[in-house]
Amino acid sequence: MPLSAVTAAVSVPNSPLTFPVLDDELAVPWQWPEPPFDWRHVAPPDLGSPQACRIDAARGVSVDGTMLGFDAGASSLRFESPTTGKPGTLFFKRFRRLTLTVPLVPSSHAAGAPLEAVPAAQQERDYQIGSDDGEPELTGRTLGHIETEEGLFLFTAVEGERSVLRVFIPRCAYSSRSFGRSAQEIASERWIASPVELLRAIEHQRSMPVHRIGQSLVDLGLVTPNQIERALGQSESDVPLGERLVAMGIITRADLQTALAHKMGYPLVDLAKFPIDPAVSALLPRDLALRYKALPLMSDQNRLIVAVDRPQRLVKLQALSKFSKYKLVAALASKHQIMLALALQMQRDPWLHTVAARPGFFATTV
Repeated sequence: MPLSAVTAAVSVPNSPLTFPVLDDELAVPWQWPEPPFDWRHVAPPDLGSPQACRIDAARGVSVDGTMLGFDAGASSLRFESPTTGKPGTLFFKRFRRLTLTVPLVPSSHAAGAPLEAVPAAQQERDYQIGSDDGEPELTGRTLGHIETEEGLFLFTAVEGERSVLRVFIPRCAYSSRSFGRSAQEIASERWIASPVELLRAIEHQRSMPVHRIGQSLVDLGLVTPNQIERALGQSESDVPLGERLVAMGIITRADLQTALAHKMGYPLVDLAKFPIDPAVSALLPRDLALRYKALPLMSDQNRLIVAVDRPQRLVKLQALSKFSKYKLVAALASKHQIMLALALQMQRDPWLHTVAARPGFFATTV
């Protein structure tokens, strides 16, 4: 028999004992949403703790102050302005945007390793927030968004994409919202999505011009043009651009290796759209596919075209006897897409649902 919420103690017949009130559900305190991407950061203060903030109100008025509390249920917050020095209640309908001005910062890291940057190339995009009250649009850049009953939560990259400001726009303050595309989404429009395109690209690979490393990184959707400009603006003129970006924590060394291969003309495939031949992908046992981070895509006469994040991975595969009748040809894909495609294949194949075969190392840089 389910327990029901009651408002008084329950007495048991023929017993002097009473039992405390029992509720079906424990109340969960409201929490500010976490950024919608994988990024390890120091836990923010509790919502009841004072936090520096900026309030954007009507007619372009902005006020810096301190948020003393956030009450989602009452659609209000406790706010203290430095001009008055007195706390007061500010209802959501009285402002258009709230920014917590002390950013989230990355958590501690290994000695000598760069701080973990947020995934700006994959996530960051423009936003435009409109209203029906004649106020100008609210605009900016955000690393994704979360929309709840209370309103819209945005996440702005600051300090060279190493920290994140949290932004809240009350639901009553907007009637429309739109978001642009990330650098990776823009880049993916140029990625190969069909077998015909892939064969044509392989045919023309030798005649392709050598790209600059910065252009290859942008084409791969691994960096934004602003990140390239910031890295080029550093004083270490003798350090190659790719190494600067690794040192800044913007890309991994594995990303750099993929970009170097793309720089030399290797075609880039979008595994989210490419029609992978299941019979061909099955030629490589799953344990080897995971070890070498390789995914056979299609065959063409005696050629087997394999998606890898760097062509060198095919050297050891070519030496396996099972591939003696094939010439292995590399097509580039991001390591993340390769591992995700392998994981999806395992979900579709019940015979592969074993712990040992599941890819559990998406975050490695090997």
